[in-house]
Order: sequence, then C-alpha cells, then structure tokens
Amino acid sequence: MTELLTRARLNRALLARQHLLERRPGPALDVVDRLVGMQAQNAWSPYVGLWSRVEGFAPDHLAAAFWDRSVTRIAVMRGTIHLVTAADALVLPGLLAPLYAKDLRVNASHGAALRTIDLAELTAAARALVEAEPRVTTELGRLLADRWPDVATSTLAYAARGTLPLVQVPPRGVWGRSGATTWTTATAWLGPELTAAAPDLGDPAVHAAQQERLVLRYLAAFGPASVADLQTWSGLTGLREVVDRLDLVRYRAEPSPGAVRERELLDVPEGPLPDAEVAAPVRFLADYDNVLLSHADRTRIIAPEHRRRLASPNGVFPATFLLDGRVAGTWEMPRDRRARDRVTLTVRPFGALTAAQRDEVRAEAEGLAALMADEAAERPVVVVEPD
Repeated sequence: MTELLTRARLNRALLARQHLLERRPGPALDVVDRLVGMQAQNAWSPYVGLWSRVEGFAPDHLAAAFWDRSVTRIAVMRGTIHLVTAADALVLPGLLAPLYAKDLRVNASHGAALRTIDLAELTAAARALVEAEPRVTTELGRLLADRWPDVATSTLAYAARGTLPLVQVPPRGVWGRSGATTWTTATAWLGPELTAAAPDLGDPAVHAAQQERLVLRYLAAFGPASVADLQTWSGLTGLREVVDRLDLVRYRAEPSPGAVRERELLDVPEGPLPDAEVAAPVRFLADYDNVLLSHADRTRIIAPEHRRRLASPNGVFPATFLLDGRVAGTWEMPRDRRARDRVTLTVRPFGALTAAQRDEVRAEAEGLAALMADEAAERPVVVVEPD
C-alpha cells in the first residue's frame, strides 16, 4: 500500500528542502537556483530569505549578483515578482506565458480595453522601446499612448509586462540602494551569449522537456506535493498531463481537517523525508515567502486558525517566524534606512511562549535585526510582545 505521510513528516520534508532545518553553506545563488527563485515583491525580501537559509550570508553577496547580472527580478510564478537566476529569467517566462495571456483577457481593470487592440503590435512596439533603453513604467505607458491614445497609459504598460519577459534593472533590488522600477527585456539585459544558450521553447519537444524539468524542480524544493499544490505554486492549470509523463514516487497525505478524501502526493525519487521528530530551529521569513504560498493545502506549515490571522483586506502577506517548523507569529521592522534613531524589530507571537522558546526567538531575532539595520546609528532593539 502507498505510504501515508503525516503533516508533521511533510513539515520536516519541506523545511529540509528549503534549507530551513539547517543553514547550508553558500554560495547564495545556488539556493536561489534550487528554490526556483525567491519571492521579491519588496526589494529586501530575498535578502531575509537567504539570510535564514545560507550560512554566513551577507547582503553584498546578493547585491553584487544584480550588477554582474547573475540574478534579476522578474514576474514569473503566480504573476508575482521573483528573484531568479539569469538562466531562469530566460526560461520561466516562456513556460508561464499561458498564465499571463489568460490574465490579459480577463483582467477586471485592463481586459476590456486590451481586447480592442492588436496585442502582437503592442508587444512589438513595447519591445522596441524598452530595448532601446530601459524605461520606467510611466514613461513606457506614455510612449505607447502615442500609438494608442484612447487606451489608458497604465493599461498599455500592463499589457507590455504581460506579453514581454521584462526584468527590473538595478539599482532596483540592490541592498541599500533605491530606484524607480525600470524595465527592459530579459534578452536585452542578459545579452546574446546567454540568450543563445537558452532552451528554444518554440520547439514542442524542448518545451515539453522544460515543463517536466519545472515539475521536478518544484517537487525537489517543495515536495512531496499534489498536482493542486504544483498549480498553486506556478499559477498554471492543466499540469496533470505533465505529471503523468514522469516517473514519480507517490504517497498518500494525512487528511486535512474537514477533508472528505485523501490526497495523492508526488515526489522526486530519493527526495529527503526527515523524521517528524527532527528538531526545527526558529527561523524568520520575509513577507510572501514562497515556503508559505506554494501549496494548495498549507496545513503542513500553517495551522488553519493562524492562516486566518495572516489574511488582510489588501492581500498583503506579512513577515512571519517559524517555531517548531510552523508559523507562530509575525514580525516587523522599519524599512527607512535613512533613519538615524534607534530602530526596533517587533515580534508578535500568536500564542504564549515558554521561557526557552522566548530566548530562542529573541536570539534569532537579534541576528535578523543586525542584518536589517546594518546602517543604523545604534544597535537595534528586539521586542518580543506577549500574545
């Protein structure tokens, strides 16, 4: 009979594959590659994610990679901005293109206007503009409006982002720097040599092979997982047929509260499955960390009652911390790096902590505070609030 995996076992498997059971040696770019990118709506988010996963990580390790173009920020899975390697920036947008094409048709704010224009023509015009020189969003929309004056500039810029693999160029994303969101294509930014080496997704056989590789990479970083989990992570549908082409290990999942049937879980051969009793240290996560957003069933890492506490009217997902491998509260710290006053990292547990747990949370928080406030005039303060 197929082996049954408990939520506790799935939790430890996820933490191990995400390098949250034990920090791994660098380089940090290996972790970015292994995790198929890192969520990066906010510029600081992947720095926190890597600090929690990579031994001895320092912001300069990632900042330098932006300048030498080893990594970049681009919208990929779920239509959200990720930090990815250069190689992934040239492949993932093509694999995820159906997600963006669908959005342009049905988007509540932009879909109706976009159905009145030739998207292929707009794509060509936008490509010429951003490859001539990187453009900020407002400038791109304004220049496109010269050809489509009856369409809102914001809609035109949105269509360009939905039809082209647009990367955000530095200094955007560089630690300690700021800059307007400025776009060019991945091919223009990364150059002809790397672009020529990228897989030709126009070849159906190559496209299918890259789809299969994407599934395997997801399972290696987030598995064991279901097809629904895979589709939640990617934003794509119809991936069952891709899964069925692969030789995968299959498990049964412990039913979630209220579930009416067992779920089938898939995994790569020899995917790590630590014992459920393996100790899990306190770890701090950035807002929108993929470890919390990449499963349809998130009970392996977030209790249902705690997931409700993370919800907000505007969809903002807060920064959190893990205790015994599960979300146990949130944290925040001012992000104005120009402030010269003493800054405070505030930790808000969801429940009462034992004295030992409070000490462990504080110790990890102090390391994070030192990372986040390395330019502050005084040593940052850590406050662990009562529930």
